[in-house]
Amino acid sequence: MNYRELGRTGWRCSEVGLGCWQLGADWGQVSEPTARAILEAAWENGVNFFDTADVYGNGRSERIIGQFIRDKKDRVFVATKVGQDDSLFPDQYTQPAVARCVEGSLQRLGVNTLDLLQLHCVPTPVLERQELFEWLRELVRAGKVRHWGASVESMAQAQLCLRQQGLAALQIIFNVFRQKPADRLLPDAQRQGVAIIVRLPLASGLLAGKFTAKTTFAAHDHRHYNRDGQAFNVGETFAGLPFEKGVQLADALKPLAPSGMTPAQMAQRWTLDHQAVSVIIPGATRPEQARTNAAVSDLSPLPRELHQKLHAFYEQSVKQHIRGPY
Repeated sequence: MNYRELGRTGWRCSEVGLGCWQLGADWGQVSEPTARAILEAAWENGVNFFDTADVYGNGRSERIIGQFIRDKKDRVFVATKVGQDDSLFPDQYTQPAVARCVEGSLQRLGVNTLDLLQLHCVPTPVLERQELFEWLRELVRAGKVRHWGASVESMAQAQLCLRQQGLAALQIIFNVFRQKPADRLLPDAQRQGVAIIVRLPLASGLLAGKFTAKTTFAAHDHRHYNRDGQAFNVGETFAGLPFEKGVQLADALKPLAPSGMTPAQMAQRWTLDHQAVSVIIPGATRPEQARTNAAVSDLSPLPRELHQKLHAFYEQSVKQHIRGPY
C-alpha cells in the first residue's frame, strides 16, 4: 500500500481507502460479521482511511466502524458526513440541529473528536448561504472536529466550497465514466492544498465489467431502486448513466485493459494516476473485494497512450449520456 498526504491535514493516508456506505444500507444485505470482516481485510492490507456518514443505515455504519477502531493501536482515519438526516435535509439546517447530528456521530464512533466531518451533498441554495461553513469552523474551535470538508454533487458546488476558508477536503465522483473534474477542479484543489477524496471509482460496479443487461439487484440495493434517480441524485448510481448503456460502455472498455490487469483494476488505477487525488474509497460487500481493491495501490501507472484512449472514449461515447448534477 502506498500513502499520500491528505491535503493540508498532515495525515499520511492510504491512497486506497474503504467507502462504508454498504456497511449501513443500500447495497444489499451485509451482515455485521461480514462488515467486520471487510473492515479487517482492508486494514490488514494497509488501508487506514474509512469514509462513512451518519445516515448510512441510520448510524449502523458508524457504529460498526466505531467498534472496529477501538482496539486499533495504529492511527486510523475516519471521515464521516452530516447533512442528509431528516432533521436537516433539504431545508431545515440550523446550528443546533447540525450540532446534534455531530454528537450522534461522536457517540456511535466512540471518539471525542471527529477526524474529518464533511457536508453531505447539501443543496446548493443552502451552501450559498455560507452559514453552514461557519458552523463547521465553530465545531473545530469547540474541539468536536479536527478538519472539515464537503462531499459534493457538481463542479459548481465544488468551486463554491473551494472559496471557503478552512476547507480541508472535497469528496467527488471521479472515474473513467465521469472525467469532468480533471479539467479544472483537480488543479484548483491541488494548488490550494485541498484533499480530493474520490467516491464511486468503479461507478457502482459498472467499471468492473461483470454486469450484463440482465443483471438484477436486491430490492433494497440502490442500484435497483435509484437507477433513474427515483430516491436521490441519479449520479450516485452508475455515475448517472442509464444501466443498459453503462453495461455497453463497460463492455467496450474491456479490450483496453492491460495484460494481467482486470477492468476494475484499470479503472481504479486510472483514478489513482491523477496526483491531485488523495484517496479513492471503493466499497466492498465481501472481504475479498476489500483485499483486491487495496492491491491496486501496488500496480504500475497506466501508460500515457492508454490514458489518451480512455479520455477519447469518454469524450466520444460517454459524457453525452450522463444524467444529474455534474
